[in-house]
Amino acid sequence: MTFRHVPVLYDEVMESLNIRPDGFYVDGTTGGGGHSSGICERLSEAGTLLAVDRDTAALEASQKRLEPYSCKKIFLHSNYSEVDRILETAGQPVDGILLDLGVSSFQLDTAERGFSYMHDAPMDMRMNEDDSFTAYNVVNEYDEKELHRIIKEYGEERWASRIAQFIVRRREEKPIETTGELVEVIKAAIPASARRNGPHPAKRTFQAIRIEVNGELEHLKTAVERLPDILAPGGRLAIITFHSLEDRMVKEAFNARLNPCTCPPEFPVCVCGKKPDVRKVTRKPIAPGERELEENPRARSAKLRVIEKIIEKI
Repeated sequence: MTFRHVPVLYDEVMESLNIRPDGFYVDGTTGGGGHSSGICERLSEAGTLLAVDRDTAALEASQKRLEPYSCKKIFLHSNYSEVDRILETAGQPVDGILLDLGVSSFQLDTAERGFSYMHDAPMDMRMNEDDSFTAYNVVNEYDEKELHRIIKEYGEERWASRIAQFIVRRREEKPIETTGELVEVIKAAIPASARRNGPHPAKRTFQAIRIEVNGELEHLKTAVERLPDILAPGGRLAIITFHSLEDRMVKEAFNARLNPCTCPPEFPVCVCGKKPDVRKVTRKPIAPGERELEENPRARSAKLRVIEKIIEKI
């Protein structure tokens, strides 16, 4: 299957990164190379793109897609949270970093990867196929309390308690081995009246399990705290999120960087000496316009936030 990558908020990302032709840029989630190709288009032969992805299929697709471009290209099979490895590979502070979070269209549409509730496939959901931990382990080995926690917390699912109960009850008969079987369990757990409106009934639970399998929030927490450290002065970090948990984490991390003072609130002036080393490029998150949503409905929940490393005044 061809790796299709429909880049979300493409124009907005390119503008936000403020790409210099001779700069060094990191696409931490290169996917099929959609955003990466836009960066490469704007780089000269003196510029460099470091394309990172934990999915080997994505990295191979990106490498093929970026062949025509004359800039320097480095491909790294890694997670965007492995900041030390990214810096070691780059060998220098970088002028821009992009993270496009969540699952790609290719991963959703490749049935055997087990990401989609629209296909019947093995319970997998691994973004890095070298990992051994899969959705099967979560669904069949977590106790009811832990299932309830992740479905409620990561999926923000109203019916988390019932879904967890129904999963445990079903697997007492036999293990839940396919995504189709899991969808049946979820549909049975959610009352018919609640299933008539809104998104697919399995959407939130599948999101929650995928986040758990891939440790997505842990990786994001590390990344948003440490990636600004490897930006060159004037360099920018752009992050596209797809659900409220991600967006909240990015917003709070950016705000903490913008307001690093640790003095007690009753102090009239700051005495800790901590000053912000970044500024906001986007005051509010950027969302897709109507035209993009018509062409790519999967972009509907996307939000883009951008910060810039402050250039110290001499």
